[in-house]
Amino acid sequence: MKIEFDQERHSEDFIRLNEQWITKYFALEEGDRNLAKHPFKIVEDGGHILSLTDSGRVVGVCALFRDKDNPKLLQLARMAVEPEAHGKGYGNALMEAALQRAKEMGATDVRLYTNTVLGSAVALYRKFGFRTVSEGPHPLYARCNIVMEKSLEPA
Repeated sequence: MKIEFDQERHSEDFIRLNEQWITKYFALEEGDRNLAKHPFKIVEDGGHILSLTDSGRVVGVCALFRDKDNPKLLQLARMAVEPEAHGKGYGNALMEAALQRAKEMGATDVRLYTNTVLGSAVALYRKFGFRTVSEGPHPLYARCNIVMEKSLEPA
């Protein structure tokens, strides 16, 4: 298992893994389609894409987005692990790497937008200290019904 940062060659896998879980539980939205056209924009805008590989194959991904209004706040998003790879600790590894990178970037807080139907994901976020800051329909993200946040200790 290896975690790599900002590998443009993994962009197709990043989109593949995300569209896999999104279409299983929800419907693709305009933002998803726009991101699929140019996923590396995350990195160009100052964020990061994390890819977890096992035997050279990308089996897990997530992203850190910079907040345009608050440089100390990052958004953890687009976390996905191949269904066949669930239960191997890949989500934990991605979360640890993402939080470490967020600290290195100088973030004081990490926020995420998710849905309670994704019970395993919500449990993972709680395990890593994320707390619920709001519940219910979100005005911008149709598939979001829970916003969670975690404060970070300095790196």
